[in-house]
Amino acid sequence: MLIQCTKKLLDVIERKPVAYEEKNLLFSWHANLITLNRRKTVVLVNDKNRYVVVLYGLKAKDFKRFDEIILNAIRLTLVDECIDEEIVEEYIRQSGEVLYGKTKNSSYVGKMNTACNVVYLYEDLLLDNTIYQTFVSKKTSRYWVGKQEEGYISPSKEMFKDLEAFAGRPIFKCRAVELKVTLEMENHNIWRRLIVPLNSTFTQFHKVLQAAFGWLDYHLHEFFVYGDERWDILHIDINYFINHPAYNKAGYKPVVNLVSDEEAFDYPRKDGIERKLEKGIRLSEYIPKYKRLQYVYDFGDDWRHYIEVERVIEDYDKNYAICVDGEGNAPPEDVGGEYGYDKFLEIISDKNNPEYEDMLIWGKYQGYRDFDIEDVNKNIKFAYDSFLL
Repeated sequence: MLIQCTKKLLDVIERKPVAYEEKNLLFSWHANLITLNRRKTVVLVNDKNRYVVVLYGLKAKDFKRFDEIILNAIRLTLVDECIDEEIVEEYIRQSGEVLYGKTKNSSYVGKMNTACNVVYLYEDLLLDNTIYQTFVSKKTSRYWVGKQEEGYISPSKEMFKDLEAFAGRPIFKCRAVELKVTLEMENHNIWRRLIVPLNSTFTQFHKVLQAAFGWLDYHLHEFFVYGDERWDILHIDINYFINHPAYNKAGYKPVVNLVSDEEAFDYPRKDGIERKLEKGIRLSEYIPKYKRLQYVYDFGDDWRHYIEVERVIEDYDKNYAICVDGEGNAPPEDVGGEYGYDKFLEIISDKNNPEYEDMLIWGKYQGYRDFDIEDVNKNIKFAYDSFLL
């Protein structure tokens, strides 16, 4: 594998460049050293498809074993894309010895600099607890870039095509989970059955749920993960309990509360439930060990989604979530909870109501539409392809 480095990076890793040109550009990368949040960051860009791999928070000891770290960064990022581990290991094996050279020419340096500029956009998403930034690598690789002869390309899609040609077979294979997600409402039956890769983060899962129910992500959200222990109902004020955000209709007690905003920590919990920021936490950290979750969206309208783990799929053949079944139209944003939704439905079902036309227009603007599984899956796939997650 040829790593063509800027002079700044060559000086830091203390390697003398070799005169070597990789014939297969899939095994050739350009690398630059930049600083993000006062930490040394290396950005690798594949010469064939412009796929990006990011290393962050590197220390002197890491540069002493840079060969190993580069290979591991590429390995972990591709596996995190849900690419079959056998294919990833064969790619690493055929890459051969890691060799270091100088940057090739201004064209490649320009492509590398473009990738570095995109990484700067996502520095707030970098994780402090690992040098391997697979999430930012994937997100940067979905940023469309210009290619003279082809217009704009998605480096991630190009890498997938190149690896499929390399392997001679489909490349995706990962563990996934099938979930039934039910919107808790007294008068309506609204649910979706989803298959989601287990290496998805809870932030990604949030975006999948938004697409599945037609929400527009206007508001804050949180997750509760439930164990098998139940609350001692006899010692809790039942009215407070029902209105408690962690309430579970079967009485299960949460093991953790995952929040989407750091401001949540300004309000300490008094119920003993552990609270964590969801950033970087994957489904696999809690599923399938725990089989019950709740997703709360919009703390005003208080939409509560009960999530049940139905089965684990060991050889899922996609790298994105899909909806396989469902029923019922989800309410529009800001409708005012279930009572408001009932009033909304009452108005749009009566053409003689003076608010009929205005309410139809408002509902459409707020995302209200009939449940259509094809549209749901298009929206989920678009979110993965553009990595709006």
